[in-house]
Amino acid sequence: MSKTELRQNIAIFGSAFNPPSLGHLSVVQRLSHFDQVLLVPSYAHAWGKQMADFSKRCEWVSDFIQESSCENLVLYREEETLCAEESVTTWALLNHIQKQYPSSDLTFVLGPDNLLNFSKFHKSAEILQRWNVLACPETLPVRSTTIRERLLAGESIDDLTTPALANKLTSEDFSH
Repeated sequence: MSKTELRQNIAIFGSAFNPPSLGHLSVVQRLSHFDQVLLVPSYAHAWGKQMADFSKRCEWVSDFIQESSCENLVLYREEETLCAEESVTTWALLNHIQKQYPSSDLTFVLGPDNLLNFSKFHKSAEILQRWNVLACPETLPVRSTTIRERLLAGESIDDLTTPALANKLTSEDFSH
């Protein structure tokens, strides 16, 4: 039986990860009951938010996974194959993943910033009919925005992200 034929409970946690924060970590740590948690960096933000380079953010997510101590986390970077210049909708992403894992149960995990906007998501009603949606707010209120602001101000970010990322991230990562 191939990996895609196994019946698994898979969580999909999409975010800009611009950069990954301890807030993100506080969410994924509570998803240990899933067989896999796919961390999906946005290729292009649905509402036009400026982000660091996609490959760089994927590298950060890989570092974040290594330091997370969560065995079920997987970087899922296929959004770049699903779009040209436009953002990928959650609907398109979930359909794509369901084709790869046809026997698995998918749960779309929403962070607090997207929970209130979920009704604005493309085909939100259809998503709710077809898949599970789990609102999982962070228990540590650390925002990526705060990391970027502190870096640009030349301040420490040691208390906002994992140690390797705190050492790796620079203000140049976010100057456009």
